[in-house]
Amino acid sequence: MKRAIPVLVLTVAGLIPVWRYAPSTDTSSTTEVAEPASKPSTSASGGTSNQVVAGSTIKTEKGPVQVEVTFDGDKISSVRMLQQPNHPQTKAAVPKLIAETLTAQSADVDAVSGATITSEGYVESLQAAIDAKPASSSSSSSSSSPSASAAASQVVAGSAVGTEKGTVQVEVTFEGDKIDAVRMLQQPNHPQTKAAVPKLIAETLEAQSSDIDAVSGATITSDGYVESLQAAIDTKG
Repeated sequence: MKRAIPVLVLTVAGLIPVWRYAPSTDTSSTTEVAEPASKPSTSASGGTSNQVVAGSTIKTEKGPVQVEVTFDGDKISSVRMLQQPNHPQTKAAVPKLIAETLTAQSADVDAVSGATITSEGYVESLQAAIDAKPASSSSSSSSSSPSASAAASQVVAGSAVGTEKGTVQVEVTFEGDKIDAVRMLQQPNHPQTKAAVPKLIAETLEAQSSDIDAVSGATITSDGYVESLQAAIDTKG
C-alpha cells in the first residue's frame, strides 16, 4: 500500500504538462494591414448616377492623407479631403491639387512645391479611389441616356471684367443646377493671380455660388472673378 502512493503521485505529475500545454483557442492577430479603398456608394438623382468612392488612407511623415471622389458617370465631379496633415503647406496645397485633378480628370497631377509629401499621398489615395470605381456602371449609365446627360450639361462664359491687373473671365460648366467645373478664359499674368485662382475655383465648387471670400494678396483679381462668375450664373438663369 505504501508503494502505491508514490506511483499515484507520479501519474498525476505526468498529466500536469498535458494540461499546461493544451492548445489555445485564441486565434486573434495583431497584424496591421493597410486600409483599402472603400466600396463605391451610388446615388441616383434626376436620371443621373453619382458614385462616391473613398481612396485608401495613406500614412505619410506629415500625417494620414485620404481623399473622397465623387464621379458623375466617368467624370470626376468633385474631390473632398477626409484626412490631411494639419500643416499650413498642406492647407495651401490641397485646393491646388483638387483644381488640377478636376482639370486633368485623373491622378496625373503635379506635386505642389513645399508640400511634396502630402501631394504624393494625395495622388496615391486619389488613384486608389479611381481604381476602386467600377467601370461597368459608369458606361451603362452613360449609354442608357446620352441625350439626357448632354441636355443637363451646360457651359456658360461669364462677362470679361477689366481690372487694374488685367482682364478676368471665367467659364462655368453646369450639370443641371450644380456648378460642376470652372475654367479661366482670361486672367492677369501675375504670381498672385496664379496662386489665387485654384483657391477661388475650389471655394466656388464648395459654395455652389459666387458667395466666396477674396484671396488675400489678390483682391482685385478675386473681385473680377466673382463678377464674371455671377454673370455666368445669371446668364444660365
